[in-house]
Amino acid sequence: MSDPGWNPLHGLPSYPAERYAALADRIGGILQSRNDILLVQAEAVVALEATAVSLASPGLSVLNIVTSPYGGWFGQWLRRGGATVRDIVAEPGLPIEIEVVATALDAAPRIDVLAVVHAESASGILNPLPEILALARSRGIVTVVDAVASVGGHPLDVEALGIDIAIIGPQKALGGPAGVSALSVSRRAWELILRDDAPRDSILSLADLKRWIDSGRQALPGTPAPLEFFALETALDRVEADGIETLIARHALAASATRAGLAALGAGAWVPPAKASNLVTAVPVPAGLEPAALISAAARLGVELTEGLGNAPNHLVRLNHTGPRATFQAVLANVVAYGVALRQAGHPADIAAASEAVSATYSR
Repeated sequence: MSDPGWNPLHGLPSYPAERYAALADRIGGILQSRNDILLVQAEAVVALEATAVSLASPGLSVLNIVTSPYGGWFGQWLRRGGATVRDIVAEPGLPIEIEVVATALDAAPRIDVLAVVHAESASGILNPLPEILALARSRGIVTVVDAVASVGGHPLDVEALGIDIAIIGPQKALGGPAGVSALSVSRRAWELILRDDAPRDSILSLADLKRWIDSGRQALPGTPAPLEFFALETALDRVEADGIETLIARHALAASATRAGLAALGAGAWVPPAKASNLVTAVPVPAGLEPAALISAAARLGVELTEGLGNAPNHLVRLNHTGPRATFQAVLANVVAYGVALRQAGHPADIAAASEAVSATYSR
């Protein structure tokens, strides 16, 4: 007779130390990176703060592109460490314009580091990463890319783009756990990090994590949570079985079908496809309607819609098609629920046409 108190999550074995290096290599493969891969035993915001803390020092000059709260926080963390930071802030909820970045770079006497978020889950936008990185690369600037919300949903080739530090979390498009994250760190970035006054003996110290690489990439420091690493392994198994290109295409299809459905409803997307994330589609709420009321109406149908976050305008509603939600069923449910919510609020919405548009996109 089975023990009613038994739970398979109790008494998990330790994650085998010899498999951490393989995990790092697999992440490097997804990122197409030959740089050092660090594993961080925490959610990706910790890896982001560790990057800022480890880079920041008096005399360091940073151009920080802000298109969400994460970009704002990154600048604050850099300033706290003594760096000189110039924020260039996009219009609320919109991607940065490449001309604004070029002007800021031309106006600065010296920039050591440029930081940018690739895709924003807060507003469903995509920054022009290849163009931004080309400008930085032509000036010899070390680049930091927050790719937490883009990896697996958009192409990200660290080597081809010349990204010096890329920070990822597996909990979004990769469909993995939220309690672990990773970084790709180039030789040029290590030259800025491994200085005499670098932070040490801290969870926010990339210099400390470098010791794991230098000592043969065996056991991680501290007491790692085995469940997170077993879950990460499983997520990487799924990604590799399908192929990263297939995963990206699945998200692109979900985004395209969502936009088609919204257009058929008579609800335009927030930004055009070239400026939109494949993971979240934001839609402006019609004048006179409240996002919260529409979200509540959708929730009664069992569908979760959310408001725009951070500096996104407060009249945006987000339809999430990230990771396990990048499917026909989830996209159709999102669009239909939004249409029903509009109707219940007294706004016209052609739900049949929207359903047909989503189906037609997936049938091509």
